[in-house]
Amino acid sequence: MTLPVRARADAIATFRYISVYLMETLARWVPTTPELEVKVLFGRHLWELAQHADAFGRRTAELRLGPQVSRDPTPAFQTSLNDLASTSDTGSRLAGFYDGMMSQLESLYRTYLSRTDSLLDEPSVRIIDRALTDFARLRREADDVVRERSEIGARSASPLAATALEGVVQFRPESAGAERP
Repeated sequence: MTLPVRARADAIATFRYISVYLMETLARWVPTTPELEVKVLFGRHLWELAQHADAFGRRTAELRLGPQVSRDPTPAFQTSLNDLASTSDTGSRLAGFYDGMMSQLESLYRTYLSRTDSLLDEPSVRIIDRALTDFARLRREADDVVRERSEIGARSASPLAATALEGVVQFRPESAGAERP
């Protein structure tokens, strides 16, 4: 079953919210991370997330929500985002972000792709395909930094909220009217 337009709009707006939140998290971590290589990594990767957020935001306008609309994720997923953002040591930040959250988003995006019509929703599919390609590279770059800076310590990701779309996206009923940001 393919997702209706309203559900696609809700999902894309939620993906935008998550991209912005993660971008802002990395921006807050840069000045408080002592390792220069990790600071540079976070800085480059927050730019990548900004690109994703912008693409998702342009897509929300095409899906009749208005430009750059964000939708809050479910409370459980918001808790996962907040927990990640409050992480203070470098090893835990790297693990939580690259091993935990990036894996979570990869699974979430793949679930979305499996539930949408790739022809009717081609612009969203292209944005998500680009993000997935970027995620693989971002994780490789993080692994390279960890190999370079072995004193950072072993990474172990903390468990996250569900990866089902319904565990992250708060879908509105089809009868709800169009709204503006």
